[in-house]
Amino acid sequence: MANGLDELNDPVSAGRDVRVINKQIPVKVGVGSTIFQVVLWLLCIIPGLIFTIMKVQAKSYLKQLEQKLQHDASTIDNYLEQRVVILQNAAKLLDKAVDLDKETFTKIAAFRSGNAQSDDVRNSVATQLDAVGSKINVAFENYPDLKAHQEIADCLQQNAYLQKEITAAREVYNDTVNRWNADIFAWPTKMIVAAKEGYTTRIPFSTTDEVRQKAREVFF
Repeated sequence: MANGLDELNDPVSAGRDVRVINKQIPVKVGVGSTIFQVVLWLLCIIPGLIFTIMKVQAKSYLKQLEQKLQHDASTIDNYLEQRVVILQNAAKLLDKAVDLDKETFTKIAAFRSGNAQSDDVRNSVATQLDAVGSKINVAFENYPDLKAHQEIADCLQQNAYLQKEITAAREVYNDTVNRWNADIFAWPTKMIVAAKEGYTTRIPFSTTDEVRQKAREVFF
């Protein structure tokens, strides 16, 4: 059986690198699962009824876990929205010192609408926020006089705090994703239910190639 997450054939830059593979794997069960359920009913009604109850419980569990995924993702969105506000405030204070990309702010402003976003969109917006934050930090460093401006200093301090909170929220989300990805392949009960419901694995949050490259640079 082929490896569902194939790090050798999926697009990867030169050399082998540790990274999240952006691929969802659907849950599928074979004939063996069907035979297993039929045999339970043929042996006796009681095993069949018990397994039916177990499937109902498994479906309820997966639905609840799915809602936890939504909750954890929403927590990230809330911190992203707060960071948008902080960066917008900092940008207004630095509008004469740094040229910010208006299109970037147009895209990230969508998070203030409260609409649910996909994991890919959420990752993309977080990346754009990092880029904007970097521009503001560069401008702040290039203009020493601005360091005496308390409001700007407060904005950058809040931005640094929110970056840490977003990282922590991502860890919580990724833990839930790991739990989801393991549970939907737990045979027989959960896996059979997951296949019937058409569930797939979820993709954890990951960093960007730009950040990964910067991590290799010499800072000292």
